[in-house]
Amino acid sequence: MERRGQKYHRERLGEALREEIETIVEGELADPRIGLATVTAVELAQDGRSARVLVMVHGSDEECQQSMEGLIAASAFIRHEVADRLHLRRSPELLFILDRTDTFNARVDQLLKRTKKK
Repeated sequence: MERRGQKYHRERLGEALREEIETIVEGELADPRIGLATVTAVELAQDGRSARVLVMVHGSDEECQQSMEGLIAASAFIRHEVADRLHLRRSPELLFILDRTDTFNARVDQLLKRTKKK
């Protein structure tokens, strides 16, 4: 059973990680593969050793794939920068995952509108 204080700490750390990673991705990476990418959430593991970084990439599927490849290639740099900025002893391993919730939500809305018409 997780104590309340640890859960609160993990949530705060996850939000701080999200803000720093978003700053790095939007302005400091010079990789031409990375297009318009937005960090939507960071889910920190219970032990704090890994974090799932949900990224929304705007563009076609090919552009999304290229951007994700660029982010995965830059993950060590991002991890190092985050550790320096947040003064972490051990920075979590970053796993970048494409966030497609907007696409799914748009599809559900489209299907709901179609059923209302009938």
